[in-house]
Amino acid sequence: MSYAIVGFGAVGQALAHAFARNNIEVGVASRRPPEALAPQAQAIGPTVVARSLRDALEAETIILAVPFGEHREVARALPSWQGKTIIDATNAFGLSLEELDGLPSSAFVAKSFAGAKLVKGFNHLVAAILAADPVVEGGHRVVFLSGDDEDAITPVAGLAKQLGFAPIKLGKLDEGGALVHARGRTWGALIFKDLFKKEQ
Repeated sequence: MSYAIVGFGAVGQALAHAFARNNIEVGVASRRPPEALAPQAQAIGPTVVARSLRDALEAETIILAVPFGEHREVARALPSWQGKTIIDATNAFGLSLEELDGLPSSAFVAKSFAGAKLVKGFNHLVAAILAADPVVEGGHRVVFLSGDDEDAITPVAGLAKQLGFAPIKLGKLDEGGALVHARGRTWGALIFKDLFKKEQ
């Protein structure tokens, strides 16, 4: 399986650290040319390789780590996304449900990547925590995964385990997955809090 991270800001670099820590090769790309990314990539580790966007998108599994509003620009880079798996690590902070056509943010993103299998994941941890070793006091830090295609979620869960995380599958994007989508200026943690209150 080949991997790429598109977006090399705080979250993209944090994910690159996770790949480097486990000696897994990953291409990294952004709107900047690869030579501009190369020093940062090399500083993270030898398995992190700066690529052009076009070259990075040759990977089978692509982690989308760009600001939410830039996902359409990435989607336009390929004429077809057939056979690709997109891991959506974005959060639609500041956007209303109406602006997302009433959809969970990843279902909205999926519309731009026709033919791809999309899995929501790695979006609920801030960059500093995502970059750190996920093995903490003998346990593994959790990552939540959701998607409408079980065949896609299973290998993404396998990748999460390779990176040292404990994956938890939440089901389809509009079911359990809706818990971990940003809404307005809040994230799913507030939704979890509401659920816990109801159960008490």
